[in-house]
Amino acid sequence: MKKLIGLLFFGLLVSCSAKKAIIVEPTANYKLSADKIIENHYKNELNFNTLYIKSSISYKDPNQSQNVTAEIKIKKDKIILVSIRILGITMAKALITPDKVQYYEKINSSYFDGNYSALSKLLGIELDFQKVQNLLLGQAFDNLKNEKYNFALEDNKYKLESISNSDIIRKIYLLDNNFLIHKEEIAQPVLERMLQVIYPARKSAEEFNLPAGIAIEANQKSEKTTININYNTISFNEELSFPYSVPNSYERIFIN
Repeated sequence: MKKLIGLLFFGLLVSCSAKKAIIVEPTANYKLSADKIIENHYKNELNFNTLYIKSSISYKDPNQSQNVTAEIKIKKDKIILVSIRILGITMAKALITPDKVQYYEKINSSYFDGNYSALSKLLGIELDFQKVQNLLLGQAFDNLKNEKYNFALEDNKYKLESISNSDIIRKIYLLDNNFLIHKEEIAQPVLERMLQVIYPARKSAEEFNLPAGIAIEANQKSEKTTININYNTISFNEELSFPYSVPNSYERIFIN
């Protein structure tokens, strides 16, 4: 369960007016530049106060597989609360804010309370609150405006590939009709690591365009972990509470 929580929420698993996705003709445009594609992608940014998602999750790694349900509550740019349930019983919770990450799980009666640096080191990917929120909302993991990309067309999708000198290779595939993310890949070839996030389908809810689910595949050398999240219920701008309390008997864990 501890590994499930770590991978699901930290890696590699808001009243305001609604803004609809930008819609253009469903034909990829060869004349667009990478900068213009990125600009159009961010015109789709979701403008909300709160978001509630009820989801079903399947998890599989070389040692185990598990099916759970999850309740995800988001107060945009401020707080994310995820409750993991098995047979209706809450087995774990994660509370994520811009400053820190907390989670606890019942099986080992343990909890974590710390910042993003330890988790980033553990997973090999620089993490922060915005990246976790972007993952759940189906938006680009990193701020695409902070890097330069080569542009190509592949399977009638816009493909952006990073051209920086770092050891991390990023590939982002955007839908040709609305510039939303279809797939994102983050690879570290030297360390034989690769994280792939796919949004197989999209759904409209209350004038907002969200993923219908998320398919995550994390590869490290010969080991593969897959997480599939299906969004079953979605609602925006309801009054939400974010209860989180660690039982006194639980033991704190530290990540070096």
